Amino acid sequence: MRPALFKKKMDKTLVWALVVLVVNFSGCFTEGVNNTTFPKRPDVVSIASILTFDSIIGKVAKIALEAAIEDVNADPTVLNGTELKLTLHDSKYSGFLSMMAALQVMETDAVALIGPQSSVLAHVISHVANELQVPLLSFTATDPTLSSLQYPFFVRTTHSDLYQMAAIADIVRYYEWRQVIAIYIDDDHGRNGIISLGDQLAARGCKISHKAPIKPLATKTDISNVLVQVALMESRVLVVHTYANWGLDILEVAKSLQMLDNGYVWLATNWLSTVIDISSPLPTNTVDVMQGFITLKSYTKESNRTRKFASQWRNLTAFGLSTYCLYAYDTVYMLAHALDAYFDRGGNISFSKDVKLKGIKGEILNLDSLSIFDGGNLLVQDILNVKMKGLTGDFAFTSNKDLVSPTFEVLNVIGTGVRRIGYWSNASGLSTTPPETVNMKPRQQSSSSDALLAVIWPGQIIQKPRGWVFPENGKQLKIGVPKRVSFQEFVGQSRNSDAFKGYCIDVFTAAVNLLPYAVPYKFQSYGDGVKNPSNTMLVSLINTGVYDAAVGDIAITTNRTRLADFSQPFIESGLVVVAPVRRSTSSTWAFLRPFSPLMWCVSGIFFIVVGAVVWILEHRINDEFRGPPKKQLVTVLWFSFSTLFSSHRENTLSTLGRMVLILWLFVVLIINSSYTASLTSILTVQKLYSPIKGIDSLMASKDPIGYQENSFVRNYLIAEYGIHESRLIPLSLPEDFDKALRDGPKNGGVAAVVDERAYVELFLSTRCDFSIVGQEFTKNGWGFAFPRDSPLAADMSTAILKLSESGELQRIHDKWLMRSACSSQGTKFEVDQLELTSFRGLFIICGLVCFLALIIYIGLIIRQFYKHYPMLSESSGRSVRSGPLQTFVSFVDEKEETIKARSKRKYSEGSSYRTDVDNASIQNYKCSRLDTTTSKIF
Repeated sequence: MRPALFKKKMDKTLVWALVVLVVNFSGCFTEGVNNTTFPKRPDVVSIASILTFDSIIGKVAKIALEAAIEDVNADPTVLNGTELKLTLHDSKYSGFLSMMAALQVMETDAVALIGPQSSVLAHVISHVANELQVPLLSFTATDPTLSSLQYPFFVRTTHSDLYQMAAIADIVRYYEWRQVIAIYIDDDHGRNGIISLGDQLAARGCKISHKAPIKPLATKTDISNVLVQVALMESRVLVVHTYANWGLDILEVAKSLQMLDNGYVWLATNWLSTVIDISSPLPTNTVDVMQGFITLKSYTKESNRTRKFASQWRNLTAFGLSTYCLYAYDTVYMLAHALDAYFDRGGNISFSKDVKLKGIKGEILNLDSLSIFDGGNLLVQDILNVKMKGLTGDFAFTSNKDLVSPTFEVLNVIGTGVRRIGYWSNASGLSTTPPETVNMKPRQQSSSSDALLAVIWPGQIIQKPRGWVFPENGKQLKIGVPKRVSFQEFVGQSRNSDAFKGYCIDVFTAAVNLLPYAVPYKFQSYGDGVKNPSNTMLVSLINTGVYDAAVGDIAITTNRTRLADFSQPFIESGLVVVAPVRRSTSSTWAFLRPFSPLMWCVSGIFFIVVGAVVWILEHRINDEFRGPPKKQLVTVLWFSFSTLFSSHRENTLSTLGRMVLILWLFVVLIINSSYTASLTSILTVQKLYSPIKGIDSLMASKDPIGYQENSFVRNYLIAEYGIHESRLIPLSLPEDFDKALRDGPKNGGVAAVVDERAYVELFLSTRCDFSIVGQEFTKNGWGFAFPRDSPLAADMSTAILKLSESGELQRIHDKWLMRSACSSQGTKFEVDQLELTSFRGLFIICGLVCFLALIIYIGLIIRQFYKHYPMLSESSGRSVRSGPLQTFVSFVDEKEETIKARSKRKYSEGSSYRTDVDNASIQNYKCSRLDTTTSKIF
């Protein structure tokens, strides 16, 4: 009875103590030290470590910690004479014993605690470390949530799983997989790691399709039950995140379930590389269960120091050297450097009682003996400020308390060992070159073709697995197929059976046959067989889970892509307009057809205008443009129209006239060439004529428009082109198309039908009285519909591309759709008349040049008129009586040479007259002087 009673009391006391510690872990009460002189360094500093000695990591970590303590104490320059004393505690795989060991450590003078190995225990012990302000260092607890502000005294001395999961996500994206299954231990370590993986995958357009948690300490039966469910899933990319001790059990169960064969992809976190490093050489049966795996390993750059330590390690133990050993060794050295800095700034080893625990006593645990480390806060800061060169490389912390430069090797398990196929770093992503050579470059895209070397996958294959298969014991895909009543060449159901046939069915079957895995499926008809069903409604049923896919004449539209994912289009089919056409025959006035009436009128006007402008510019200086009015009129008309053939005889003398003529001859050249080309086409090529020119002319008219019933065309024309719904007439069968087009809008029919090109081409193959008019005004195609994020959509797209490249897609098209009773070779639609719009720019330029030339000419004439006007008035003697306007007209009509000659002559006559007058005046003056003198004498 006494052992049972003892155990009961112990349990009660422990529970009470833990409740007090967890609930009251806030606050830090550090007694300040205000000494003006630094205290003496202690001779010995105690630290402690909690490990699981019997675990794979615990066995080697214990050796690495002891080796580090020995090396630190042997080097007086590290702690300047102070000795480190390490106390080791064995948790024996027990969380209870780990917590007991932590409390026992806190009762001693230990200033730091290294461990524990498990992230689960790190969460619990971190509360104790927070309360008693003792730094807690762990080189194995990789749970990303331990970096939160909730645990200020927890310091991780290895890389967080956040970066390991980012590396796995980059690998998944590199191989273009979209979904993975996560297998993990269902504790804080496993759950939080997989949450990080989900976030990293989502950032790269991927996702976790299924989570398969395994309970801690699970038996092989428990593991088998989980993996059986995984085997029934669609994804074949499996990510295993567990502990080194239990991971091999998962692989052995997977092998018994034949889950290590072709088609599977296994990605393991660094637990697998740890097992390989420490347990090497591995037994043959162990090696067999990990062939083709991809795993990660923390990257450490090789140096003289690491080679020396590796040599020393071989003398210490038969176990292999793992990166956890290196991080354990660096943790001790980092703590020693932090203690040295702590002592350098006056820190001492002192403890004080926790007032929160005062009065709490128990028969087993004396909680009142637990003390607060007074220098805990300062020591944590010194730890985070350490910068050193360790066995693992540069050892320092970021502002988020993570180690700098997270880097991993990407390994492929082959034979009895591993082959490095690349690297991953947070700075550069995946690469085949060492991280130190690429970290200074921009981060590479993981989709680069040379980011990783070739891999040998499970099953000893070198071709990249698809990452997704349809299990043989899976359910058949329910594929909805529209039960059409028209155009059954595309898809139709046999009358005497449930089988489907048609172009779309053959394309789907051929594509499925190209997939590297079996896809069981069953067609299910959709529709009542009376009228064509709505393909939009069919696609929406995929979204609700009624169908697993849809196959048929399903156009890929924006609204439908919101409901499902589509494969690559297997046929192009935009919207076109179909209208009645008739043969266009030649006529007596065919030569007038190249130009529209307005074009003819404007061209004739410009011929006359240009002739008149040239006549005005040349009239005063060119004798060929002078003469009687009748002759001048004939000259203007002859000159204008003779420029059409460049046969005008008149020469142009003025600069302005030549400029206008050169530009006009260029315009005439363009008009003449266009006319010739259009007339040649009209007279030599057989044409089809329709009053409907395309969708634009339909919009401008008020005539009814036909469309295929239950197609997306109706809503499209209303929404995109604003056509009133009253104008839209639904038609079901090709015969309805034919009748409505022949009747026309005046007899209850339609002016045109708007439908997809694929239907229209089949409709026109036997009907020669109709044709496509105008251009195709939408661009889309038909595809197979699948649920959102279905891997089958991408695989079917690849298969359709292969069908196209091999020519099989064209052969299927010719089998079902290549028939025509109408010979369309050598026929074209009537070429539209050349409109004025096509030449508007030329006419505007020509008109502006003529106008500017006239303005300049008139300005020059006015200047000359005012210069010569006085002489002209004097010579004519009628300028005042006739008026200035009549005088100006006479001046303009007169030849320029005559005016210049008259001006020159008048100027000479005026000079001679002034000379005679001056001479007479001088003679008269002399005579007067002589008479005056004579009078005085007499």
